[in-house]
Amino acid sequence: MMSPHLVSDVVGDGYYGRGMNAPTSVTVRFFAGARAAAGHAELTVPAGTLAELRARLVKDLGPDFARVLQVSSLLVNGETSHDDLIELSPGSTVDILPPFAGG
Repeated sequence: MMSPHLVSDVVGDGYYGRGMNAPTSVTVRFFAGARAAAGHAELTVPAGTLAELRARLVKDLGPDFARVLQVSSLLVNGETSHDDLIELSPGSTVDILPPFAGG
């Protein structure tokens, strides 16, 4: 079962135990359908870029979440980001907002 605070425990002897620096931890907040698919309102996730964050979330949260993520908008520190290569700084917050119905 996944920890509610850290998606993957890969720091240490995992991916980053081979001389690579672990990426910074960022706070990910899930809204509406993204929250339902993730099973969490918020997680702390190690990721250096938005692309790394997306890959880690898909790997750890599964195909239902992956489908929601594909159609969601991502806000990095309150600003919309379409650039998966954006570097995430320590303490960054990434909001995952799926399309909302209604007005």
